[in-house]
Amino acid sequence: MESVDLNPLSLPPGTQIGPWRLVDQRGHGAYGVVYRAVPAESQAADAVALKLALYPGDARFAREAELLSRIHHPAVPSLIDHGHWQPRNGVSHPWLVMEWVEGLPLYEWAQAQRPSSRQVLELLARLARALDATHSAGGLHRDVKGDNIRVRRADDLAVLLDFGSGHHLGAATLTWQPFAPGTSFYRAPEAWRFVLGSRKTRRKPPAVAYPPGPSDDVFALGVTAYRLVTGKYPPSAHPWEEDVWLWRPEELAAWAARVINPRCSAELSALVSWMLSERPEARGSAREVAEALERAARSAGREADVPLFTGEEPRPAGLFPIPQRVTVVRPHPRVRTRPWFAATCLGGALALSAGGLMSVSGSEEPATPQLAEQDEARDAGTVAVGDSALTAPVALERAPSAWSSITVDVPPKPFSGQRRPDGNGRCPSKVQLAINGGCWTKLPADVKDCDDYWGGVEYRGACYIPVMIRQRPSTSDPAKRDDSP
Repeated sequence: MESVDLNPLSLPPGTQIGPWRLVDQRGHGAYGVVYRAVPAESQAADAVALKLALYPGDARFAREAELLSRIHHPAVPSLIDHGHWQPRNGVSHPWLVMEWVEGLPLYEWAQAQRPSSRQVLELLARLARALDATHSAGGLHRDVKGDNIRVRRADDLAVLLDFGSGHHLGAATLTWQPFAPGTSFYRAPEAWRFVLGSRKTRRKPPAVAYPPGPSDDVFALGVTAYRLVTGKYPPSAHPWEEDVWLWRPEELAAWAARVINPRCSAELSALVSWMLSERPEARGSAREVAEALERAARSAGREADVPLFTGEEPRPAGLFPIPQRVTVVRPHPRVRTRPWFAATCLGGALALSAGGLMSVSGSEEPATPQLAEQDEARDAGTVAVGDSALTAPVALERAPSAWSSITVDVPPKPFSGQRRPDGNGRCPSKVQLAINGGCWTKLPADVKDCDDYWGGVEYRGACYIPVMIRQRPSTSDPAKRDDSP
């Protein structure tokens, strides 16, 4: 099919991209859309996953292709092909083709299969080996979590997906933000401390971004394991949150996986706690973790063969069950937050999802519970390119979590109240630029200072802020005027 001005997000079946013919769409993220495809010359061949950039010239795809080409492990999808698609002159969208993974996301698989501790030990060992292969190749995944893991239907083996947030030695830094790409619920304590300081030493974001390392991937695997076994996230490691005291060494045993789920074997619980060590040097490397998990799977007693779940556990109503954080009852003063961090989190249209920290409007009230629950239901949001949706239904569009948004350059959709371009894609002023369905104004500011402005984001090496529609205050009740962005 000839490629004329087509939208990457809604290509019809039969569209040809390079030597591949699209069959159907299987999901999309903030930067990419995933199609199931087959070779254009041989429809009888096995299907592949074709991931196409939503925006022209997206450098993330070249970085991901390089990283995947360096990794050779059965739990990491093989890179088959890559190239550029031109729907019209002067516009080029990069694409990647990887092996297709048919299966369920990790947490859904656990609910359906009710695995034993031994099965989970083996599954985690395979994922740790995949991380070791990534680290040995000079790479980092940076977004390890249940939604980025598929358990293959054919053999019940886990596959680590979505390297779109990854990085490798020699790769250019594409944006500057306090945090590297990732998901807030899976961030290591040292990442939070580096960016925010402690309760006593709160500060604005540092002059340099937090440099994640292999230990961050290991910690995220520990969070994944903890939620897999207990159905809950560990306590918040955010240094300003009220339950950060639970990360003290003397408190760790109070919320170990075996305490929350007594059906968890002692060996599995201990190894999950090891991966969740508060100090990065105490976690061990991915290889050491894999070896320990493999030893435990071989030597664990009969207790390890008891299913972790009976199938009768109470589950919240709704299509996406909402997991909660583990809590331990103890009186503790509530920590208030500073409004400057609201600006860092891209403005008042969004609400923080990480434990209900604060409203991004600058007020010091808890975040909207509904938004927090939505993010938790979808594994705390996603910021990567989108191949984690390889076998999932196409997700409905919704506002991203603010914690995820601070790790990207431009939100994938306009803020509430942001001016939109007209039908021809033009904004009302010549100094305004249409980006992702909203109008933005370029600031005469250095990119590194972009966070000093409300909603400031980096786009193509420059700093932009959203153009908001002025609202007239209500004449009957000035307190109810709409100033929200």
